[in-house]
Amino acid sequence: MPVAFKKQLSEVLKDGFVLKRAVFQSCLELYPMAEWNVLMAKMNTLNRFKKKNNDFIRRFTAGVKIVEVDNTGRLLIPKDLINFAGISKEIVLSSAVNIIEVWDKEQYEQAIEDTTMDFAALAEEVMGDNQDEDGIS
Repeated sequence: MPVAFKKQLSEVLKDGFVLKRAVFQSCLELYPMAEWNVLMAKMNTLNRFKKKNNDFIRRFTAGVKIVEVDNTGRLLIPKDLINFAGISKEIVLSSAVNIIEVWDKEQYEQAIEDTTMDFAALAEEVMGDNQDEDGIS
């Protein structure tokens, strides 16, 4: 993990992380433990007597691993997650608001390139009506 990244994450490093398969992309999601706990609290509100909810929880948490950054700044990614994400050699760590995405470098660049053409329309659709109480977006 790059030194600058470790400095930014210094407060959460001691608590560890949860590493899991992403839902929509062939990448991994690295959750600081506090963020994971918030997400699990939301999951615990789902009615487990509904098959759809049970199926979602099972699939969402499949392959979840608790991981820690070692003293040399390395994070060991389990083999099954490396295979899922198609990580071959180089990786990209990408901030995704409250989590970090872990990508194979070539797949990340392809994903960014694939969405570049549509990004303006996507930004307008997702954020266009998202104003705070002062009318500022």
